[in-house]
Amino acid sequence: MAPRSLLRRDPYGADIFDLRRNFDDLFNRMFSSPFVERWTAPSTAGYAWIPPVESYIDQNKFIVRLALPGVRPADVNLQAHGNELTISGERKQEVTPSDERTFQREFAYGAFERVVPLPEGVQTEKIEANFNHGVLEISAPLSEKALPRKIEIKGETTAAGRKLAA
Repeated sequence: MAPRSLLRRDPYGADIFDLRRNFDDLFNRMFSSPFVERWTAPSTAGYAWIPPVESYIDQNKFIVRLALPGVRPADVNLQAHGNELTISGERKQEVTPSDERTFQREFAYGAFERVVPLPEGVQTEKIEANFNHGVLEISAPLSEKALPRKIEIKGETTAAGRKLAA
């Protein structure tokens, strides 16, 4: 193998050819999975979908919200294990239209699972879940030691007896 040495590179002359390589890479990624699967999979049974989730702390409670339109509460499983909250279930297709009479098919059906990390101090034994208008809302209180507290900053005293601002 020939020894390699450091060469000064013209940043404009060689990058024209890199543009072509970058475009080819982008094109190859667009027409390989998972994008191709995204276009063809809704017509197949068992297509997994991922419901959107949001989590935040509000009024000393940790809250997780999951958008589950078309899912019955009986089809959802909720488990807390350690510092993780696992939400799984299935959205079932109630009516299966024939392919020759279908014009558009954008709904995704099938099983889903989301794992949400729980912050330190969540009281998992007091988790509550409510399902309303297709939104699953899970809330759990935070322990006192997990709540933020204000820490006083003490300043140094100067020779004149005044305190410095912190």
